Amino acid sequence: MPHLFATSDLHVTHEGNAPILDSVVPETADDWLLVAGDVAERADATIGTLKTLRGRFAKVVWVPGNHELWTTNNDPCQLRGQARYEHLVERCREIGVLTPEDEYPVWEHGARPLTIAPLFLLYDYSWRTPEAEGKPLEEALRQAREAGVVCTDEYFLHPDPYPSRQAWCAERLKISTERLDAIPEDHGTILMSHWPLHRHPTAPLYWPEFALWCGSTKTEDWHVRYRAEIAVYGHLHIPRTTEADGVRFEEVSLGYPREWRKRARGAVPMRRILWPS
Repeated sequence: MPHLFATSDLHVTHEGNAPILDSVVPETADDWLLVAGDVAERADATIGTLKTLRGRFAKVVWVPGNHELWTTNNDPCQLRGQARYEHLVERCREIGVLTPEDEYPVWEHGARPLTIAPLFLLYDYSWRTPEAEGKPLEEALRQAREAGVVCTDEYFLHPDPYPSRQAWCAERLKISTERLDAIPEDHGTILMSHWPLHRHPTAPLYWPEFALWCGSTKTEDWHVRYRAEIAVYGHLHIPRTTEADGVRFEEVSLGYPREWRKRARGAVPMRRILWPS
């Protein structure tokens, strides 16, 4: 019987992380793998890694993280924004990897069918510190800069053709809501996003200002609204299991070598999140 595994934030181009990919292997030939973003910054490294994983697992489902959407000088692929995302989607389809633009797969090996919904949502700067609540975005960003916290997205994640990341996020929320609303009511769900859907996972952030780049208040009831059994995410590099409203949240990131080398358990390249009942 198959198992469902998940991973994120493999950051394979960082020295020390590439060899860990050898440990991302299934237990049975029918196992599935969810990849919740931040595979790599370069398009070729992202697709090459996903192709390797697709060769091992029966099904691989991917959502982009912020790093896949960066346009950096050392990437031969200089597409920006929506065009970059569409390019990655097309290349994933060529290698048989599912994306947020494909039909949602259904996990049939439990007490009820679970629709796996890969979500590309971005963020809209609505998760503020108390000092920034109710203030203009420019003030919230100023406070973050003063604290020494500015996400690299501000330099490399371009929203083209949208006027802002918030506008792109609003469009992705609209698209995702329409698709989630169409899931049969007798199905539970596994909601999969790079950015957490609920704010509680950001509580341990060393710099609370970084929550600006982590999600949206508009998704904070989705785990209840869409009958989620599990919400899978990455981005924070704080791998752990938490709960909200009786729903299990799984942060499945590997993270950077400087992070996982400090942990007693070392590198955890993937997590098993479901197995047959």
